[in-house]
Amino acid sequence: MVRELIKGERGRVYALFVIVMLASAFGNLSQTAVNAMMPEIMGEFGLDVSLGQWLTTSYMLVLGIAVPAATYLSKRFSTRQHVFIALAFFLVGALADCLASNFAVLLAGRICQAVSTGLLLPLMQTIAMTRFPEGRRATAMGVAGIAMGFAPNIGPTIGGAMSFSLGWRSFFVLLLVAVALLAAATALLVRGGAGDRAERFDTLSFTLSALGFGGLLLGFSEASSFSIASPFVWGPLAAGAAFLVLFVRRQKRVDDPLIDMGIFSSKQYVVGFVVLCLLHASFMGVTLIIPLYVEGLCGGTALDAGIVLLPGTIAALFLNPLAGVLTDRFGIRPVTLASGLLLAVGSVLMVFIDGETPLAVTTLCQAVRAFGVSGLMGPLISWSLAGLPGRIVSDGSSFSIAGRQACASLGTSSMVLLMAVAGSLSASASAPALPYQMAFAFSAAFAVATFAFIVAKVR
Repeated sequence: MVRELIKGERGRVYALFVIVMLASAFGNLSQTAVNAMMPEIMGEFGLDVSLGQWLTTSYMLVLGIAVPAATYLSKRFSTRQHVFIALAFFLVGALADCLASNFAVLLAGRICQAVSTGLLLPLMQTIAMTRFPEGRRATAMGVAGIAMGFAPNIGPTIGGAMSFSLGWRSFFVLLLVAVALLAAATALLVRGGAGDRAERFDTLSFTLSALGFGGLLLGFSEASSFSIASPFVWGPLAAGAAFLVLFVRRQKRVDDPLIDMGIFSSKQYVVGFVVLCLLHASFMGVTLIIPLYVEGLCGGTALDAGIVLLPGTIAALFLNPLAGVLTDRFGIRPVTLASGLLLAVGSVLMVFIDGETPLAVTTLCQAVRAFGVSGLMGPLISWSLAGLPGRIVSDGSSFSIAGRQACASLGTSSMVLLMAVAGSLSASASAPALPYQMAFAFSAAFAVATFAFIVAKVR
C-alpha cells in the first residue's frame, strides 16, 4: 500500500514536471522563433532591424521583470493555480499575435507570452530540485534543458520553416493549439493543496525589482540603437543599477522578501550564477545573428537559416538529458569542462565565416557550439541551486533567471550594435562579412570567458 502511494505521488510529480517543462519549452521556443521570421515580419509592417529586434529584446525584458513574481505565486497559490495563471497569459498572447494587424498588437502579444514564460521557468527548476530525489536532480534538470536549451535553439528552425511555407502567423496558431492542450492536461492531471493565503506580496519590492532589472534590460536593448554615451543607454543602466541596490537592501530588511538574499551566502550558487550569465551573453544573440547572416549575406531563405541551426539542435535534444545523467554519475567538473571547450571552439570558428563559406561549414560550427550549450545549461543550473537550502531554491532560481535574461539582452543588443557600427565603416563595402564577424567575435569572447571561469571555479 505504501509503495503504491509512493508510486502515485511520483507519477503526479512526473506529470506536473512534464506539463510545466513543455509549457516552458513553448515559451522559449516563441522567444527565438521570431528571429527567423524577422525579415518577413519587418517587411509586412515596414520595420527596420533596430525596431524589429524589440520583438526579441522586449521578450527578454519582460521575462526578466516577471520572474521574481514567480516566487510569490509559488507560495501564495497551489501549483495548479500557478500553472493556469501562466498558461492564461500565454494563450492571450498567442491569440493577439495570430490576429495582429500592426506592430503594437504583435508586441503586446509577445509581452504576454514573456510574462507566462517568466512565471513558469522558476517553477520548473524548483520542481526539479525539490521534488526529485537527490541523485536524480541533475538528470531532471537535464530533461528541463529541453525547455532551456533545445527549445530556444530549435525555435529559429521551426519559425523559419513555418514562415517560409505557411507564413509567420502560422507559428502562433501552432502555439495557441499546443498551449490550449497543456491547459486541458493541467485540469486533468495536476492536483495539489491550496497555497498559503497569509503570504504577502511586497509591492514595493516588486516595483524596485521591475525598475532594476527593467532598467538594465532597457539600457542594454537601447545600446543597439544609440551610442554608449547616449543618455538613452547610460540613463536606464544607471537607474537600473540604483534600483537593484535598493531592491537588495529592502529584501534584507522586510519579513517577507520577494527574493531571499541569503542565496548569495552560497559560494557554489554565486559561481554558477556568474558562469550562466556569461553563457547567456554568448549564445542567445547568435540565434538572431545567424538568420540575418544567412539571409542578408549569403542570399539564403528563412528555411535555409533554420536548416543551419537544425543539426546541432536535434542532437541537443539528446545531449541535454545525457549531460544531466552524466553529471549525476561523474560530477559537474568533467561534464562542464568538455561542454565548455566545445562552446569555445565552435564560437571561435564562427568568427572566420564569410559570404563564401559553404553553409555546411557554418552548420558544423554552429553544431559544435550548440553541443556545448546543451552540455552546460542543465548541469550548471542544478549544481548552482544544489548549494542552497530547499526553502530558498525558488528564490535562487528566480534571481538567476532574471540575471541570465539581462545578460542575454546585453549579448543580443551588443551583437546588433557591433553589426551597425561595422556596417557604417567604409571598409565594410569591401568586407561585407565584417558586421557578422564582429557579432560572432563578441559571442566568442564570452564563450571563452565561460570556459575559463569553469576551469578556474567549477569543482
